[in-house]
Amino acid sequence: MLTRTVALVALLLLALPAWRSSAEAQTKVRFALDWQIQGPQAPFITAKALGAFAAQGLDVTIDRGTGSQKTIEQVATGTYDLGYGDINSMIEYNVKNPQTPLIAVGMVLNSPPFALLSLKRYGIRDPKDLKGASIGAPAGDAPRRLWPIFAKNIGLPADSVTWTNMAPPLREPALVKGDVKAISGFYFTGYLNLTENLKIPEADVVAFKYSDHGIDLYGNAVVARVDWLKANADTVRRFLAALNTGFKATLKDPTAAIAHIRAAEPLTNESTELKRLQLAISANMINDEVRRNGLLAIDPARMQRAIEQVVASFELGAKPTVAQVFTGAYLPPAADRKLD
Repeated sequence: MLTRTVALVALLLLALPAWRSSAEAQTKVRFALDWQIQGPQAPFITAKALGAFAAQGLDVTIDRGTGSQKTIEQVATGTYDLGYGDINSMIEYNVKNPQTPLIAVGMVLNSPPFALLSLKRYGIRDPKDLKGASIGAPAGDAPRRLWPIFAKNIGLPADSVTWTNMAPPLREPALVKGDVKAISGFYFTGYLNLTENLKIPEADVVAFKYSDHGIDLYGNAVVARVDWLKANADTVRRFLAALNTGFKATLKDPTAAIAHIRAAEPLTNESTELKRLQLAISANMINDEVRRNGLLAIDPARMQRAIEQVVASFELGAKPTVAQVFTGAYLPPAADRKLD
């Protein structure tokens, strides 16, 4: 499998324009992830490990993040040139900070990882079983803030549950102890925290993914400040071309991608992160829309619906246009982004 991946990457790199390899010739790019270096961040780490950024004449520094909101703020202030964060948080930021707007230039998580998780032992098997339940989450948790739309879609009043504030690391332990009957968060994080770390049998875990219940939102994307993007258009094109290479290599051989993750983050549990990556690929990265449109792209009609849902859920005072939220102008050609 690794040999096939190397061959694939070699072919992809041959298609890239030739750049001088000296450090002086390379354009420096400061890039921030949304979170720790884990399985779902593999497309970026793989692109760097395979030399795809260097082949595009870029010297990319990839730093771990502490949450999408922080990453978005750091891109907005110029601490980073590009970032990887939740597009819905970016929409909110732009409405509240119109003087320094950001825009998404490449979609990685086509479906958001937002989910509610519970355990069958609490008698919860269907979303409507959440009625009257206590749900644990941080106050600013995106799935928590989007609960009114989820509740409406499943036929429950928004006030039919009680939310309990707690720090992110306390969610799964609180659920197992019975302090709450459900938690909200990222599916691939909560699921593995329960099954891998807390040793809950997979058959006992119940997950309600927002994307399965009428939520049209997108997930994490590469974001840039609008003014920086205009001044560095060619850099962004090259960055996305390299990311496309890393993305395809990750999908082709997830095990090899996790080896790159381990090299970047030596404390990585390869078995756990491979499972996390595989969950992200199947639930968030690849779907019918991506098969039609290729990697990193969006569907404008769906994005319009997503914007409307974000504006309603976050009670924003303005509704941005699709063109203000995402641009595909810097993506590689569609033929290069098609799934193999």
